[in-house]
Amino acid sequence: MAKIKSKFVCTDCGTESPKWLGKCPGCHAWNTMVEEKETVVKTQGVGLRMVHTKEKAQSIIHIESGQEPRIETRMQELNRVLGGGVVPGSLILVGGDPGIGKSTLLLQTSHAMAVKGLKVLYISGEESVRQTRLRADRLGALTEMLYVLCETNMDHINDAIETIAPDFLVIDSIQTVYDPNVQSAPGSVAQVRECTAHFMRVAKIKGIATVLVGHVTKEGAIAGPRLLEHMVDCVLYFEGERHHTYRLLRAVKNRFGSTNEIGIFEMGEEGLREVANPSELFLSERPLGVSGSTVVASMEGTRPVLVELQALVATTNFPSPRRMSTGIDHNRMALIIAVLEKRIGMFLQTQDAYLNVAGGVKLDEPAVDLAAAVSLASSFRDAPTKPYDVIFGEVGLTGEVRAVSRAEQRVKEAEKLGFKRVIMPEKSLKGWKAPEGIEIIGVNTVSEALKAALG
Repeated sequence: MAKIKSKFVCTDCGTESPKWLGKCPGCHAWNTMVEEKETVVKTQGVGLRMVHTKEKAQSIIHIESGQEPRIETRMQELNRVLGGGVVPGSLILVGGDPGIGKSTLLLQTSHAMAVKGLKVLYISGEESVRQTRLRADRLGALTEMLYVLCETNMDHINDAIETIAPDFLVIDSIQTVYDPNVQSAPGSVAQVRECTAHFMRVAKIKGIATVLVGHVTKEGAIAGPRLLEHMVDCVLYFEGERHHTYRLLRAVKNRFGSTNEIGIFEMGEEGLREVANPSELFLSERPLGVSGSTVVASMEGTRPVLVELQALVATTNFPSPRRMSTGIDHNRMALIIAVLEKRIGMFLQTQDAYLNVAGGVKLDEPAVDLAAAVSLASSFRDAPTKPYDVIFGEVGLTGEVRAVSRAEQRVKEAEKLGFKRVIMPEKSLKGWKAPEGIEIIGVNTVSEALKAALG
């Protein structure tokens, strides 16, 4: 007879416990332990569930090497993030806020793959086939090789995979799929873990490139145990402000490429449109001759991007001044303010300071330090910066400006967009020649940069 067992599983990290605990012993999160009941039945596996492969260990020098074959889509931004295209047999996890455009992105990608002559199976557990057809009509994603199925039962999905034998598989979303052999509700930790493991075996054994859509928590992380991100080959986050038209596709894990690349799209009536020059998009609404506004040259993977930094320094009405930042690490902003106080002599202890990356982009590289310092000083002194200056460089605790990587690419991007001056670390000027038509000012300290930028 079947034996029913009860256990408690953390919804964040997947830690199991025989009894309920208020605090998870694995990730130390509170109130994340939920009860799950599982039925243990001794049965023999069928189909892909019990696939046993017995291979012999071999020396690594005798293993054939070579580049993984890739399938390029018609969306170059997606190819950039994936490292050159979709790898057959790979398992990709895509997460994002509700309504951000995940289904739109994957339906356009499915259409692009089907146009190349590949069989695509799009399984939707949240929309009917008629709703998917209406979306496809709006996006112009109609082709004979794109198959759509509305199903959440794992056994029925297996039958469809066996019948159609697709080259590209989309599961939208993994939280809606359930395995009838697992005695848990759809979306639970056990169901998500088992279904993901099953699709991983399908992708590896049959060589099907599989994309799973995952829901996200209120903190922005993919819902379910962290085990999911370890099982898949690539984890992509689809980000963006709902009130803005642009979207960012960012890789946080990629076994076949870099995790520093981002893809930029713009949402329109006919779906997502690629943004070939993101610098023009982020600088399109930049005010000129305003204090606290600077332009920084940041690197997103191999691509230089020019972004506007805005700072506001105002007298506080509270005993403790406020320090708020959007798009830049809060601790990094506090460090820059401390350097301005200690090394430059600015009295900011009675001032509220706000720092914002215009457009909602997140910058996490140290090359934005110098631009942030100039923005804060410009707002504090109410001295506008020159509208055609680009600033970048890392700031040290002693007030020195340190060299950054790929300075030549940053300067070329600034020159291409019509900027006249670049204020950068002097140590980054070695080994390359600046293009004509743009002035390069090398600085060694923050005070030198402020003198050059603010006069």
